[in-house]
Amino acid sequence: MPKIHPLAFVDPKARVADDVEVGPFCVIGPDVILGAGNKLIAHVVLNGITTIGQGNVFHPNAVIGGAPQDKKYKGAATKLSLGDNNQIREHVTIHCGTEKGGGITRLGSNNLLMVNAHIGHDAQFGDNNVISNNVMIAGHVVCGSNVSMMGGVGVHHFVSIGDFAYIGGYAKISHDVPPFCKVDGSNQIRGLNAIGLRRAGYTEADIEALEDACRTLFYKDKPLALAMKEFHAGNGINLHVKRMVEFLERRNAGKNGRYLESQRTA
Repeated sequence: MPKIHPLAFVDPKARVADDVEVGPFCVIGPDVILGAGNKLIAHVVLNGITTIGQGNVFHPNAVIGGAPQDKKYKGAATKLSLGDNNQIREHVTIHCGTEKGGGITRLGSNNLLMVNAHIGHDAQFGDNNVISNNVMIAGHVVCGSNVSMMGGVGVHHFVSIGDFAYIGGYAKISHDVPPFCKVDGSNQIRGLNAIGLRRAGYTEADIEALEDACRTLFYKDKPLALAMKEFHAGNGINLHVKRMVEFLERRNAGKNGRYLESQRTA
């Protein structure tokens, strides 16, 4: 049977795996599905139509599955989905989706969300991301995997963030962030996340190709649209460089530096 502290409340309708640990003053709502090996330390609230995988740890005062902070939300039965082995630290908030935003917020597996981080409604996050203290993720953000965001980062709604991006502390992100890049300040691309790529096992040849691409795209005194034309032929282009260029092409086709903004219907 689950190990539930007598000072916790678990709704009888909630589906809780047999080995879950629920600490004092936790609250689990009726529409929560909680998989094997999860641990709620204390003062954790899980509510909404929320499905949680296995092996996640929720630290005190985390609130998961709350209603969206969106004036258009009128109580629709929207959802939240979390994967496996996430570390959810103190005061983290993750909200359910909205009816017009796709209806679901998703967080993958093996993510670390540090103290006071917030993920807004309809956001879609991959795996192995590090979201540091006080990071603010607005609604409808799409983030890949292996992304690192340092403390105090603010991400505008409808922004897309590519895999292996590194975002410096207190950065203001209102444009899509290309994969593999380091970004700081107000949407300023500072270079390649070479350290992260080496740690992930990328070859030196791939890293050098991406460095060359960054020099062409971002370091020279040349308009980005003009610099990107050097990659259009595509003969022998490195596959990772191709991903970066295709990402930038989508961003340029978008609105206000955000591809997803151009797909917005409401």
